Amino acid sequence: MKPLKPVFRFVKKPFRRLIVWLKQKAGWLGLPKIVAFRGYGTSSDVFLKGMVIEDKGLAKPHDQQKVWHNILATIKRFSSDEIAGVNVKVVFKSITTIATTNEDGYFSFHLKMPEYERNKLKTGGWQPVYFELLDTVVENQPHVHARGQVRIVADNNKCILVSDIDDTVLISHSTHTLQKLRLMLFKNAHTRLPFPGVAKFYRSLVKGADGQRSYPFFYVSSSEWNLYDLLSDFFAINRMPAGVFMLKYLNHNILKFWKSGGGNHFHKKKKIEKLLKLYEQHEFILIGDSSQRDPIIYSDIVKLYPGRVKVIYIRCVGRKRRRSKQQQRIDKLMRESKVEMIPVNNTTEAEMHALKKGFINLENL
Repeated sequence: MKPLKPVFRFVKKPFRRLIVWLKQKAGWLGLPKIVAFRGYGTSSDVFLKGMVIEDKGLAKPHDQQKVWHNILATIKRFSSDEIAGVNVKVVFKSITTIATTNEDGYFSFHLKMPEYERNKLKTGGWQPVYFELLDTVVENQPHVHARGQVRIVADNNKCILVSDIDDTVLISHSTHTLQKLRLMLFKNAHTRLPFPGVAKFYRSLVKGADGQRSYPFFYVSSSEWNLYDLLSDFFAINRMPAGVFMLKYLNHNILKFWKSGGGNHFHKKKKIEKLLKLYEQHEFILIGDSSQRDPIIYSDIVKLYPGRVKVIYIRCVGRKRRRSKQQQRIDKLMRESKVEMIPVNNTTEAEMHALKKGFINLENL
């Protein structure tokens, strides 16, 4: 049997290093698990990301799940030990390479595709990718592997859709701490609610004006990667278009899990800029809400990349008086950026505008 790899050596924070050392030495560290996030790329460049964590045995949720099960699932998401310093092998098409997880258990790959593979990828679409853990970190460890997906965006796919998640797709009450905490603790992917009509609208955007397209969706959010399984399940349950999640690294501990989704949100700008640079021949539709600085971030994007954004939809959230002020602020930003930034109170308003502009097909609604 292969000797155990002392993963605690790769952890820089003293207290966390001690915890990992004790768990591994005492045999309390759970089986490792690869969480493969959806990747993305072009026919020439592919970007992959994932993490290796202690498997806490999160079960699939259901709509009759007891409250204490939901609370336990939330605690598990924010308390699992990430496994640092282990080697992960990736196999994509003819490429095989290895990366090492960082202190927080994340690994990433940037694959440069050889010429003979590029022709096969030009049509775009979802492609399979395979991951394997090469190191042994616990006794009697089985073969640890995972299958992931990569969204290749074709050159002739002229539109890319980018959406926020919290209070844009998923009702989150992100500006009201107590309501947000109640949702996080007492609800799961089955019982969390989307905004009415948003799934239908997004599916229409994917199909485009002629109903025959397959435009890619990127979900850029301030939610942390620890919530990846919840978001994946929620999107599947509510028939949201499958897309690439671009989330945030966890920068707090289990005692401050209620701060999830917080911060200044400007990491979204960097992620969207990366997409604009990678897909430089494509136009973008941006969708967000008024609660997390999305109007300011999106207007900055428009100024930096003129002519690249077709329209911006901003869901106004909160009380009626507050929404009126939000709309005034959005009107001002729209005049400055010279791109339509449409404030909407509900999904139907966005649908009607998209239909008028020829972004969606009436039959798909």
